[in-house]
Amino acid sequence: MQSSGPRSTPRRLPRGRHALSRSEVERVHRDRLCAAMAAAMAEKGYVGTSVEDVLKRARVSRQNFYGLFSSKLDCFMAAFDKAGELLRRRLEGAAEGEGDPAARFERAFTTYLEALASEPGYARLFLVEVYAAGPEAIRRRSAMQRDLAGALAGLMGVTGETAEFACQIVVSAVSTMVTPAVAMGDMEALRAVGPPVAEHVRLLLRAGVLDARPAV
Repeated sequence: MQSSGPRSTPRRLPRGRHALSRSEVERVHRDRLCAAMAAAMAEKGYVGTSVEDVLKRARVSRQNFYGLFSSKLDCFMAAFDKAGELLRRRLEGAAEGEGDPAARFERAFTTYLEALASEPGYARLFLVEVYAAGPEAIRRRSAMQRDLAGALAGLMGVTGETAEFACQIVVSAVSTMVTPAVAMGDMEALRAVGPPVAEHVRLLLRAGVLDARPAV
């Protein structure tokens, strides 16, 4: 069954008078609107989601929305960046620790899958609805994949054009494999991608396709 949206609940403003600065209030509104965008699209998709749908979920006024964003697409792009931020934050911890390249990859990949499973709304936005949002969103998604491929090369301690290209292929293949499960809201199928991908990376390492060097 598909989840209704992000599981992390953004902070709400206190009732009545408060001492929060304008920038803090705007940050709270932005976080709530981004989470509401992801939740609404998990139910209706990008095309079917209206600004009004987002406002109802976020409990933020239309005036405050347009004080922060110029359009639905602008809010979507902010939510997309938020999804990337959440993902990077989770992966930073996984990159630390001992182990050979295969072990480091498996740890990071498991963390990646769990991050998607724990934030199904943002995961759907990041992997599925981005293609409905138009060219700018797709360009942002492609740039994120290049960043992930570079981070994977660093994590694995690999160098050289062939190895770096192999990392790009791995990232692209993983995106293709996890997207159907995210689209269906099937977290068991999402997690099931982990073991065979980790084993395939081990085979690539043994074959020398990924020329692993000790990380420095």
